[in-house]
Amino acid sequence: MANIESMKTRNEIDDKYKWNMKDVYADEDLWSKDIEKAKELFRRLKEFRGIICRDADSFAECMKLMSEIELLTEKVYFYANQKYHEDLGCSRYQNMAGESTELLTRFYTASSFVEPELLAADEALIRNYLKREDLQKFTQYFNNLFRQKEHILSDEAEEILAAAQKISQSPSDIFQVLNNADLKFPEIKDENGEMVRITHSRFGIFLESRDRSVREAAFKQMYAVYGQFRNTIAAIFLASVKKDNFFAEMRKYDSSRQMYLEDGNIPEQVYDNLIETVQEHLPLLHRYVELRKRVLGLEEVHLYDLYVPLVKEVDFNVPFEKAKEMVLEGLKPMGEEYGALLKKGFGEGWLDVYENEGKRSGAYSWSVYGVHPYVLLNYQPNLNNVFTIAHEMGHALHSYYSNENQTYTNSGYKIFVAEVASTCNESLLIHHLLGHTDSKEEKAYLLNHFLEQFRTTLFRQTMFAEFEKITHEMVDSGKTLNQEMLCEIYFELNRKYFGDKIVIDKEIEMEWARIPHFYTAFYVYQYATGFSAAIALSKRILELGEPAVEDYKKFLKGGCSDYPIELLKTAGVDMGSREPVKAAMKVFEELLEELEKLV
Repeated sequence: MANIESMKTRNEIDDKYKWNMKDVYADEDLWSKDIEKAKELFRRLKEFRGIICRDADSFAECMKLMSEIELLTEKVYFYANQKYHEDLGCSRYQNMAGESTELLTRFYTASSFVEPELLAADEALIRNYLKREDLQKFTQYFNNLFRQKEHILSDEAEEILAAAQKISQSPSDIFQVLNNADLKFPEIKDENGEMVRITHSRFGIFLESRDRSVREAAFKQMYAVYGQFRNTIAAIFLASVKKDNFFAEMRKYDSSRQMYLEDGNIPEQVYDNLIETVQEHLPLLHRYVELRKRVLGLEEVHLYDLYVPLVKEVDFNVPFEKAKEMVLEGLKPMGEEYGALLKKGFGEGWLDVYENEGKRSGAYSWSVYGVHPYVLLNYQPNLNNVFTIAHEMGHALHSYYSNENQTYTNSGYKIFVAEVASTCNESLLIHHLLGHTDSKEEKAYLLNHFLEQFRTTLFRQTMFAEFEKITHEMVDSGKTLNQEMLCEIYFELNRKYFGDKIVIDKEIEMEWARIPHFYTAFYVYQYATGFSAAIALSKRILELGEPAVEDYKKFLKGGCSDYPIELLKTAGVDMGSREPVKAAMKVFEELLEELEKLV
């Protein structure tokens, strides 16, 4: 493995492994022209103040203008930030990203009068307008708007909150720059005794090392760096939590959690059901830890021992080209159409594959209406990264189906269902791999990998969700928080979730400081709920075949044309109950029993 000094620059990466941002803007002059166009549309929008609901034509013109502006500003923001993520140290794209954020803020300010004015009008009048064929696409938008009427403020208050958006993203922006551009991690000795620098992408690989000294060194050195900045990162995180509390209070919500869940019409009980159901099944996680201790032959198991494969005879070294083939094969149960779209994405500039200097860490899929989805990877040749491809392409094709089958207004699916398609892909892939091996060792390895998906998604993300719940509740209730308290809360959660059969290393108290999703509040619980739904849906697809696939595609095509829980019901899963989480835990237990017999 090369050290950080030899990491490739952006220009050294072959273009075939880069996404094609020219599909969004052929050149950056067009991007600049759209900024000016948006500003002109802002001025036009102001002309509707006080007359939106004067008659059906005025109403229609305003709503269509709002959609045009929103899409335009979203496209400008999308392009600038995608380019910025290619190299966070590039000042040109830092400036463009800042300019696009400023444009979004100006849009929020310019449009701040619209919803209060709509809510001040007679609902029956608007419902009557919506009967017009060209306005029916706005029906679900108004269902949501009227449902949240008590949380929409006056024109003046909405304008102030819109202006505050300019600074509300600051905690996340500051953390991203610190985490991806400024933090420098030390070198450690790899399995060959060579000095290799820790990076975000390599950290996971180090934790999978068969050499325990490599795992331990990576774990301790990574968190030592975060520990040096504990006060700074705590201040950034608390600024983000206080920001959430501010907006929740201004909008008259009981809590910041209620505010975030209300957007998708998700009952808070769903969140609590998840935590309670997972906690009821923690003995299964403790049992898995004991199995790991026995198989690895350890006197005591540490947190840095959780990621190393249990079956050392199996070496999954997977070049990117082979990884694509594995994903295509694994997702064949989704049918020919789905497979063709995967090939299209792999071959037509949807993906940005390899790590380069300054590139945003991690992986994600992002799209803007009217253009194909994009996927950012930092590909490393291991099985985890194969599943990352399947995962992110699940997001991408969810966006593709929604955008192709819904109007812009109804295309953006809610975050509650955002992780369902991605995790369903992973589940189908693991079932394929398990079904196509006669090797006891490979089967054991894959079973362990699947169990790890449960541990890191269903158990670990629920632990993250509980951390968010605790910290936000403290701030919402007026209590103070500091880095010492954050570390204590996080350490004790690890103790509760992993039990007394493992050493809870002191360094883990700093893990909260490196989780970027904490700056998108109350998002992570949906990894766990989405995982549970995906396990149920993948099982249904494998058992029923084409009818289940067609039901599933209805969900993928649904966008936000209905509420998330209702859309999932069309695919065959009711997330309003505890049953999907319980069923997922049953699958975990069965997999664990099978692995216990093999090893």
